[in-house]
Amino acid sequence: MEIIAEIGQNHNGEMNLAIELIHAAKECGADVAKFQVYDARALFPKEGNEWFEYNCKTELSREQLMLLSQECKKVDIEFMASVFDVERVGWLEECGVERYKVASRSVKDAALIDAIAATGKPILVSLGMWDGPEFPQINGSAKVDFLYCVSKYPTPLEDLKLAHVDFAESYAGFSDHSEGITAAIVACSRGARILEKHFTLDQSMYGPDHVCSMCPKELTNLHRIKSEILRCL
Repeated sequence: MEIIAEIGQNHNGEMNLAIELIHAAKECGADVAKFQVYDARALFPKEGNEWFEYNCKTELSREQLMLLSQECKKVDIEFMASVFDVERVGWLEECGVERYKVASRSVKDAALIDAIAATGKPILVSLGMWDGPEFPQINGSAKVDFLYCVSKYPTPLEDLKLAHVDFAESYAGFSDHSEGITAAIVACSRGARILEKHFTLDQSMYGPDHVCSMCPKELTNLHRIKSEILRCL
């Protein structure tokens, strides 16, 4: 069972904060520090998007990614990223990532998924925006784990319906966008092997994801509860 601390955009475009978040994630018990890698102007709409300038500010360069991956190696935490275009798959290969993450919004991007699958590395796929009758088919021999997800930010607890989610055979884990860690604990107790949740040092910071992110105290508690559950198995 593992915890992925989704730093995502919560570094606010500041590398010192990104590094501080990596260290905090490790100290509080996360197994993975995860970022998002994108061309902001290609991925995010400008019209009607109050966060467009913020999205552009938080775009990471190839050099910044390498620095962050090296920092993760220094503190012995896995470096991971959601990647949103084929070019940046190459960047992550240069960083030596162990696995890839496909975000909900990219689950129908065949070119991207094929490029990721071609690396042969394990893939995590969030299904918050998947509407097919069956899980998507990923070409190649890579190991694929699907994560249950509801794409609302933040997600009301009543919309999660975790009691009806099969973590034994269908979903390997849960990508959580709700406030607090209640939903993550429920998913963990029901058999989720992977817990992904946004992570911040301060939930009152400016940015779209801080409000539905766990703070260091919550991550520490989630790690402790995970350990207790594992001891009971």
